[in-house]
Amino acid sequence: MRIIQNRRRFMAGLAAGTMGIVATPRLAFAEPEPETTSVRLGRWIGGAYCWESLYLAGELLRAGGMTDVQYVQGDQKYFDSSEWIAAGETDFDFNMPPMHIRSLEAGVPVKILAGVHSGCWELRANDRVNSVADLKGKRVGVRAMNDHPQVFLQLLINYVGLDPNHDVEWVVGVQENGSLMQNFIDGKVDAFLVDTSQYSEVRNKKVGHTVFSNLIDRPWSQYFCCMLAGRTDYVDKYPVATKRVLRAILQAVEFCVSNPKSAARAVVDRGFLPSYDVALTTLQNTGHDRWREPDAEDSVRFYALRLLETGMIKSSPQEIIAKGTDFHFFEEIKRELKT
Repeated sequence: MRIIQNRRRFMAGLAAGTMGIVATPRLAFAEPEPETTSVRLGRWIGGAYCWESLYLAGELLRAGGMTDVQYVQGDQKYFDSSEWIAAGETDFDFNMPPMHIRSLEAGVPVKILAGVHSGCWELRANDRVNSVADLKGKRVGVRAMNDHPQVFLQLLINYVGLDPNHDVEWVVGVQENGSLMQNFIDGKVDAFLVDTSQYSEVRNKKVGHTVFSNLIDRPWSQYFCCMLAGRTDYVDKYPVATKRVLRAILQAVEFCVSNPKSAARAVVDRGFLPSYDVALTTLQNTGHDRWREPDAEDSVRFYALRLLETGMIKSSPQEIIAKGTDFHFFEEIKRELKT
């Protein structure tokens, strides 16, 4: 009964708050029936707050005829979701462009399909660091090497002319029962990367100061931070279903923008995220409202070039784009949802 009530409340809120969005599903009925009614999406047990539109899309997909929408949940707090799609455990992956690109470089059969939003990261630092260039000779805290936050930091550091392998000291891991934030407070590191789940806490507690934000600081703010990729065999075999998945996610993005309080409440009530306040803060501090603005192909090109410069990939941006992107669904849906 609780699940039914939550679904009714979500759909009622969607209808009440975003009439422009609920008007668009009639476009889907003009399409052929989806080739499959099944799709597997990811769910992060640690609380991926920037995935809210992915979590809300399930209701829209079911309402549109995709009856078997599964959320595959990991059994660890931190993971690289690109491993799931590489293993064939999910059909779509919500991730940063560098991780999608590295999957392509490794031969994983995926296609990058759409951009979703920007603004997932802030670099917080002590008074010894006032710019990214000031990280030279400093200690940078990361939870692991080679995961997506650390990869992003390498690109950021390389972009200002530093060598991420020699010019900074990477402090890996956290103290027992502690956190990267606590390590920073204890003076064990000079800077650390903060994701959306920590924005409120670091500001309220005045933990360091913001040196960099990919929502604000150019050129990073001009490109997508989170993009959607699909398994190549799913995309090629089920194009109608693929388009429905993308449409549902982007409709959910519109809902997050137009009614963030209802969206935050819905993801918590459905059990996807634990904190309403953090869910709402995430929507208020990420660029969901800009999803039409960045050029998706240009975002892939930008990150592929950064990865090539740091030696993380060998393929050129042109090769990555040709081999592993398909943005025609994205462009079609942008036109359909245009108000």
